[in-house]
Amino acid sequence: MTSEVFGSVWRLRLAASLLLGLAVASPALADDGFTDSAGRRVPVPPRVERVFPAGPPASVVVYMLAPDRLLGWTRAISPPERPFLPDRYADLPELGRLTGRGNTVNLEAVVGAKPDLVLDVGSTAPTFASLADRVQEQTGVPTVLVDGHLADSPRTFRTVGALLGVPEAGERLARYAEDTLADVRRRLEGVPPDHRLKVYMARGPRGLQTGLRGSINMEALEVAGVRNVAAEALGDGGLVNVSMEQVLAWQPDAIVTIDRGFYESVWTDPLWQGVKAVRDKRVYLSPGLPFTWIDSPPAANRLLGLRWLGAVLYPDLFPEDLREETRRFHALFYHRDPTDQQIDALLAGSRPPG
Repeated sequence: MTSEVFGSVWRLRLAASLLLGLAVASPALADDGFTDSAGRRVPVPPRVERVFPAGPPASVVVYMLAPDRLLGWTRAISPPERPFLPDRYADLPELGRLTGRGNTVNLEAVVGAKPDLVLDVGSTAPTFASLADRVQEQTGVPTVLVDGHLADSPRTFRTVGALLGVPEAGERLARYAEDTLADVRRRLEGVPPDHRLKVYMARGPRGLQTGLRGSINMEALEVAGVRNVAAEALGDGGLVNVSMEQVLAWQPDAIVTIDRGFYESVWTDPLWQGVKAVRDKRVYLSPGLPFTWIDSPPAANRLLGLRWLGAVLYPDLFPEDLREETRRFHALFYHRDPTDQQIDALLAGSRPPG
C-alpha cells in the first residue's frame, strides 16, 4: 500500500468515525468519578484544564492531545528538540518526574503547581497503582493511571481524550494508531517466525544495555516483528546489562540503537567488528527528535518508529519513502510541520555512514 493510498484510507476511516458520532466505545466520566486503567475510581473534576504529568509518557500523550492543558515537561525541552515544537510549548517549564527511575519532584511541588489532575501513562502494575494512590492521598489532587503499552495506543488516546474533554482529538489519534498497528501487522504476517530478523537493541554509549521480553522499552521491536536475540537467550524481564561476549554469541542480523555516541563509534570499535550486523553495515540509529521514535519515552511517539523499523529492517515490505509520513505524523501529533532539512536530518541514521 503506498503512502498516498494509506493516507486516503486513513482519512476516509476518520471521517466515517466522526460522522457516526464517535460511536467507538471509550471511557467516560460519570458523576462519581473516572475509572482508570488500574480499576481505580478517581473523583476527576468535570473539566480538566491543568494536567501535571507523572512521567515522560504522560507529558507526551497530553501534549499530543491537548497541549494547552499541559503544565510542563518532566524534563525541559533541549535546544535540539525545540525546533520541532511550537515555541509556546517548547517554553513550558521543567516539572521533574513523579514515577519511574530518577524521580525528581516532591509532592509539595505538585500541590504548588495547582493541577486539576495528575496523570501517569505506562504500566498499570500494582506498584504504579499504589504510587498513584499515595500521590492522590498526600496531595488531594485526583491521580489517574492509564495503560501506555504501544499495542494499546488507540485505547490510550480514547481514554485520555475522554478524560481531558477532547474526545474528537482522542478519536483522531486513536484511528491513526489503529491503522498503523494494523498495517504493520498485515505486512509482517507473511514472514514465518524462523525467517524474521535477529535484532539486538543497543542502549547506552557502549551499546551493552538492552531489553528483554516484556520490557516496555522493547515494545516497538516486538510489534515490528523481529526476534529479540537477548530475549531469546535470557527470557523475560526489563532492561539489563550484557557482555560483549554475549552479543558475539548471539550474532544479530541487525542492531538498532537510540544512542548516537554508540552509533558513531561502533563502526570502528574493534570489539564490535566480529558482530555480523556491524560487518553487514546493518546498524541503525533511531530518529530522536523531538522524541525518540522507538523508545525514550515509551509513548505514542513510537507509532512512527514502527514504520521506520519496517523500512530499515524489511525494506521489501515497507518500500515507501518515509518523508511524507514523517511530515504528516509531526503535523498531527507534534502540531508543527518539519522542514525538508529537518526530515533529512531525522532519517540520516537509516543509512550507515560511508
